[in-house]
Amino acid sequence: MKLSTVLAAIGLATLATPVFAQSALDQIKSAGTLRIGTEGTYAPFTFHDDTGALVGFDVEIGEAIAEHLGVKAEFIEGPWDGLIAGIDANRYDVVINQVGITDERKAKYDFSEPYIASKAALVVKDDNTDITSFETLAGKKAAQSLTSNFGKLAESYGAELVGTEGFDQSIALVIQGRADATINDSLSFYDFKTQQPDAPVKIVATADNADYSGVILAKGKPELLAAINEALEAIKADGAYTAISEKYFGEDVSQ
Repeated sequence: MKLSTVLAAIGLATLATPVFAQSALDQIKSAGTLRIGTEGTYAPFTFHDDTGALVGFDVEIGEAIAEHLGVKAEFIEGPWDGLIAGIDANRYDVVINQVGITDERKAKYDFSEPYIASKAALVVKDDNTDITSFETLAGKKAAQSLTSNFGKLAESYGAELVGTEGFDQSIALVIQGRADATINDSLSFYDFKTQQPDAPVKIVATADNADYSGVILAKGKPELLAAINEALEAIKADGAYTAISEKYFGEDVSQ
């Protein structure tokens, strides 16, 4: 007697039919939601507005990705210290929260293609004509957090450092004329200018190299990773990315 006949006779014929596990992408589409881990306390990327709604650049990027996957974005908020670990605990499918792409993180997780770039930007007053490049910082006063990489960069170009507690104070000293310039994060500057467009400061140079952030997810989900990259490519092609970028930064911050 054939094995299939025996199985059928004892009601086990279904054992002969292989069952394939759903991919992570299929599970998301079945659920109808893309679960996104984010802080909710990091303006202008992910924060709550005056009405209490979760908003921000990363929030809108997440919503746009979800829309291209044909699902809704579900945001799950948590503190930065445990945010990436939430991927391991399956609290969410991805994290979208300005997570820098580093070799250390890539060893354990997968990243999408970069969706935002941050560069060192040299900022001076609008009427400053002496400083036009990093090289012309030599002998000038740069307002910097003394322990930051930006401070070390300014020092490497021969600037005299004026110690500050961060971006806001550095910009204030430049505006007041107590410092000639500051080297700071380009994204922070664009956000500042969006909030205070009349502030008399400008960027005169940016570094060639950039730090990039991407959507981070667990390894072993190639279909989901490919779908996210396709979504990012699509929103850049159709103008949605540019609209989101200009809303929060007044610039295209993709590269």
